[in-house]
Amino acid sequence: MNLSATSAPHSSNETPAACGGPGGSTPRPPAGQSTAIAPAQTSFPASSPGAAASHSPAQTSSPASSPGAAASHSPAQTSFPLASTAIVPTQRAARYGKQLVSHMAHKITGFWDEDAGSGYLLFDREGPVLGRFDVIASPSDLRLELRATPERAAHLEHVAGIHLARFGARDGLTIAWRRSDGSAGSTQGPLTPDEVEAHARERAKRKAAGQ
Repeated sequence: MNLSATSAPHSSNETPAACGGPGGSTPRPPAGQSTAIAPAQTSFPASSPGAAASHSPAQTSSPASSPGAAASHSPAQTSFPLASTAIVPTQRAARYGKQLVSHMAHKITGFWDEDAGSGYLLFDREGPVLGRFDVIASPSDLRLELRATPERAAHLEHVAGIHLARFGARDGLTIAWRRSDGSAGSTQGPLTPDEVEAHARERAKRKAAGQ
């Protein structure tokens, strides 16, 4: 074999030939055709600044613990067909309102605004919101506003009203509900301190029995 005919290894320092043939010239397009090249569309990855407009949601919901969470549960956004209202005369409206909301918020969603003297409860213990309860304190009374479906109105009136009646037993608080559909609302209270004490004993007994 003639080893002298073997090609020498290609050197990485060689400059590659220019595209377009000898002389590096670019072929001209046929007459009448434009030589402009449309720029390619640039796609942004999700993390790039340009992706914000196409990938970010139009609205950002606030978590329940943030200050903006209260607005997400405003009455205008929580719609129920029936409204039931009770106005309870008392000189200690803010105290009772806060006590009621704080107590019930151990089991359902609740919020109390100390400065505004108002708050709300969402009956969501079973998951879906079955009703909304707004509490508004004034110097002369405590206003309770319940929104629910007609079939749940009586039960939710009782749940909220009986708690307040127990808290205000010494002041003889009476919670009388009036419904927007004209049907008869329920009434809780007044309760005597002895009745409240009897309820507490019965509750302790059930708890001890594991009920």
